[in-house]
Amino acid sequence: MPTPVFKRILLKLSGEALAANQGFGVDPLRIHEIAAELADVHSLQIQIAIVVGGGNFFRGVAQQAREMDRVSADHMGMLATVINARVQSAIEMNQVAEPFIRRRAMRHLEKGRVVIFAGGTGNPYFSTDTAASLRAMEIKADVILKATKVDGIYDADPMLVKDAKKFAEISYMEVLKQGLKVMDSTAISLCKDNNLPIIIFNLNQSGNIRKVVLGEKIGSLVSA
Repeated sequence: MPTPVFKRILLKLSGEALAANQGFGVDPLRIHEIAAELADVHSLQIQIAIVVGGGNFFRGVAQQAREMDRVSADHMGMLATVINARVQSAIEMNQVAEPFIRRRAMRHLEKGRVVIFAGGTGNPYFSTDTAASLRAMEIKADVILKATKVDGIYDADPMLVKDAKKFAEISYMEVLKQGLKVMDSTAISLCKDNNLPIIIFNLNQSGNIRKVVLGEKIGSLVSA
């Protein structure tokens, strides 16, 4: 059996990734595809935690929230993440989700369970990227894997700029200095302060999660 380079990972999944080409809601076929990939990675004896977004239902900074109070809009966005996850939530709703308790989450991981974190950080003005960084630190993850629709970090949007340059590796400071849209600045700063590496990769290419955990050089690495 191949030897993984990470023992415990935190995977950041956007809500849009769950919607696939529908653009809204949840695509059952895509959910099954992602779950199958995660089951394959889990079979390598890797402990997996997931932070899921809610942009497939509602985003606090989106156009649909333009006329809303930001705090209320962000709370609606947090509830959207619970619809996508329904496992451990930073906002207590005992009928549908277990509350986030760090020691319980660690115990689930040690027992070989996949843990999904919902509700962001439980506070407005913080993105699910920041929640991913915070939870990764709390559970002592080896790395954050951020699943996206592009194959890494570029100096410009590769969908719009044909000769955009891809970074195989880049430092936290360079990401912040260049204002690259990898994760928000709070999330990057948290990772920098705690020396937690981030790998950005394309989720839409089948098998990429497995390749990353086995140490293949795909995507872009953000580190010190």
